[in-house]
Amino acid sequence: QVQLVESGGGLVQFGGSLRLSCAASGNIFSIYDMAWYRQAPGKQRELVAKITSQGTANYADAVKERFTISRDNAKKTVHLQMNSLKFEDTAVYFCNAFITSTVDFVGQDTWGQGTQVTVSS
Repeated sequence: QVQLVESGGGLVQFGGSLRLSCAASGNIFSIYDMAWYRQAPGKQRELVAKITSQGTANYADAVKERFTISRDNAKKTVHLQMNSLKFEDTAVYFCNAFITSTVDFVGQDTWGQGTQVTVSS
């Protein structure tokens, strides 16, 4: 009843930029923290960036100064602007949000299906 759908992944050259977007839809009462995670082949899923409903952002050390997370509460979207991309940024990127639905008003950790980002030479 509540879902997150990512878009914007793809193939990009080393040093290039890419912008990921994620839209929440369904029976949404409230969205709290929103975040981007990533998972590279053979590695655990890791937090990339998180943003509170008030707009306070936190970043993993590996992406600080290169990535920017933002959100539009009215549109129920979260974005990740990725600049100066490196080979090690190659991964599947997942959108995550803690969402309360209008069905039961219980908060639930919600995940998107993931979008592939590949950085090439």
